[in-house]
Amino acid sequence: MRQKAHRYFLLTLIIAACNTKTPVLHKKLNVKEIKYEGVADVETVSRLLDQNAQTHHVDVINWNEFPYQPKVGFKIAHGNNQIWLKYEVTEENILAEKTEPNSYVFKDSCVEFFFDPMANGNYYNFEINCIGTTLLAHGPQRRPRQFISGDDIKNMLSIKSSLGVQSFVERTGGHTWEMTVIIPAEILTHDPGIQLKGLRSRGNFYKCADATSKPHYLSWNPIDTEKPDFHRPEFFGDIVFE
Repeated sequence: MRQKAHRYFLLTLIIAACNTKTPVLHKKLNVKEIKYEGVADVETVSRLLDQNAQTHHVDVINWNEFPYQPKVGFKIAHGNNQIWLKYEVTEENILAEKTEPNSYVFKDSCVEFFFDPMANGNYYNFEINCIGTTLLAHGPQRRPRQFISGDDIKNMLSIKSSLGVQSFVERTGGHTWEMTVIIPAEILTHDPGIQLKGLRSRGNFYKCADATSKPHYLSWNPIDTEKPDFHRPEFFGDIVFE
């Protein structure tokens, strides 16, 4: 009887272990404030980030069927109630066909910042291809989403890419590029009057390139889904603005 009970106990432990999912990691990122007098243009922000911000990495391969891993780093800070963001990318192939705001830039060589400022599940998806064309929308899930107007994107975002602004077909052979983005709090149009300093928010950072010869879907914070899906705020990490 004692032997049977022991075997039953071991079996119960094994079943419990099999049914227990590994908890998903929620990283934490502290966003440093950089104080700067006056208006900082994109070149100045790029220099300030290089001098004052550490590099984080978009390096999580969440789906084994897409094993290609370009090298992707980003630096982030805030100043003058703006988010300052710089991506540094090395990848085999690059593509930049989309030139209109809110077009499908994720098909090109694309970096992304999904940002839930109030940590309430309503997030903005900043999707920017390697020549600076931007898709920007807001909402609690993939559909429906409310797009920020193309005029607001053009007038309020400041973006500079080392690849310029002209579209091009896929280029192979290995490429390194960087892009600096200034995101003013005013473009967070569903959160009027928001102040970044002291804000406790959530978000994730991504790299993708759906239509290239080497499609990939990398993230900063891990995503536990069966298929590639960046619109999953439950897998955002914590972002704290100092």
